[in-house]
Amino acid sequence: MIKMTSRMAQIQFASLIDASQRQPIAVTRRGRPVAVVLSYEDYQASTQTIPFHVAKLISEIHPLRGKPAGDAMRMQISKMSQKATEEGLSEDDVMRMLDED
Repeated sequence: MIKMTSRMAQIQFASLIDASQRQPIAVTRRGRPVAVVLSYEDYQASTQTIPFHVAKLISEIHPLRGKPAGDAMRMQISKMSQKATEEGLSEDDVMRMLDED
């Protein structure tokens, strides 16, 4: 991962955005990483990842393999999504709840 200081990120913002289309860029302040700039596509992909504890729960409910496992997982996620919508929860609400320990 490429690193860039916060000062250089300010000065070369257009370059930062261009570079982030190829790979994530770590932005540092006083030598410590403080942020990561990544493409919108990479961000979207990262938000679609199922947290490990959710995947584990689903696999315990549906101990399948291959395509049947994928189909069962999609069905379970669809049911969970529908229930969350009925409860008035947004996707951000659900993700925040899943990330709580």
